[in-house]
Amino acid sequence: MPRRRLTDDERALWQRVARSARRLSLSGEPPEETAPPATAPDPRAPFSDPPAPPAKGKAPPRALPIPPSAMASRASPPPVRLDLAESVSDRLAREPVRMDRNLHRTMTRGKLEPESRIDLHGMTVAEAHSALNGFLISAHARGLRLVLVITGKGRKSGPDHFAPMPARAGILKHEVPHWLRLPPLNALVMEVREAHRSHGGTGAYYIYLRKRR
Repeated sequence: MPRRRLTDDERALWQRVARSARRLSLSGEPPEETAPPATAPDPRAPFSDPPAPPAKGKAPPRALPIPPSAMASRASPPPVRLDLAESVSDRLAREPVRMDRNLHRTMTRGKLEPESRIDLHGMTVAEAHSALNGFLISAHARGLRLVLVITGKGRKSGPDHFAPMPARAGILKHEVPHWLRLPPLNALVMEVREAHRSHGGTGAYYIYLRKRR
């Protein structure tokens, strides 16, 4: 029996059916989809940096350099000051001036010569206290006005970490201004100042006595 040829309409219908057909998968997997064709980069697009490569792991942070000032502070910490009491020099400098101001300025500049002096070096505290009382009572009785009391600056000893209280250097330097505020000397003394360096500096005191009545 001769085969019948397809008509033009039947051939067009078959081509439409063939184009819409999809290949079946025997394992039950969804039919494969063809990937869209890769497009070439547009030469008119602006230039951009290449993508960074994927990081395999974070690098450890870099240690910042330590400035020299910080190294110095670590090497030598600031000394601890245990004695918080005000110094004799600061306390005397704050006291008001009781004598004539022009004479006071001349005295503190070292241009006024003391009329008498006493050196308490080498004495014990008790000996120095007794000697100072006798010296100033005698000077006032003679009508003297400006005298010099030499105490010395005292030797600085090393720190004693086991002492309950810090020991001050120059005990006579600290005790003399205290004695001058006690009877009988407080009635005789008008002014107390540290001496000029030409008369001993911080190791001596100018004592300006009141007039004898």
